Amino acid sequence: MSENSSNNEYWAANIRLVKFCLVIWAIVSFGFGIILRPLLSGITVGGTDLGFWFAQQGSIIVFLILIFFYAWRMNALDKKFGVDEE
Repeated sequence: MSENSSNNEYWAANIRLVKFCLVIWAIVSFGFGIILRPLLSGITVGGTDLGFWFAQQGSIIVFLILIFFYAWRMNALDKKFGVDEE
């Protein structure tokens, strides 16, 4: 029964991590790029306003950062629960 409990804890931690990453990505891409764009229009980054930058470049950069963050955290979770590849 403890193996089943460990599996459930592992998947619960995995789902929490996925939810966290998706919320961050949604806030950056949808929130900053679309909803908050009028508020960010006065701030310039690279010759354009910050809202446009988030819609075109920022959400992609944050997505790439989240991919590496997810891989790093999953490696730590795998080691913690003894399912790592080493």
